[in-house]
Amino acid sequence: MSKLFFDRLLSLEEVEKEINKVTSTKEEKDELWAIVDEIVHHRVLGCVLEKLPKKDHTEFLEKFHEAPYDEGLITYLTEKIGENIEEIIRQEIGGLAFELLAEIRGKETEKPDSQSEKK
Repeated sequence: MSKLFFDRLLSLEEVEKEINKVTSTKEEKDELWAIVDEIVHHRVLGCVLEKLPKKDHTEFLEKFHEAPYDEGLITYLTEKIGENIEEIIRQEIGGLAFELLAEIRGKETEKPDSQSEKK
């Protein structure tokens, strides 16, 4: 995986432990990590674009395309969004990690916030 501006915000140690448990070859591990990397990339960019005003999408995507590793994108996004984008990304990755762990373990995915509604 190439370096991306949000890499330092990722915390996937538990996912790594599960991948190590369920794979028996380096090829299997590499294949699972490629899938995880792609999912993380899509989820983070989707989350960012949801928060970012539409008028700034093109500019952000150009900056990202030119230098996807530039951590200055965090500052840019925080200014444009007016919220702590680091925390938003951390929350998105935390939810995603939960989903990935459930999937790897073969359990039905249920978000931690969604509990049985009482009627």
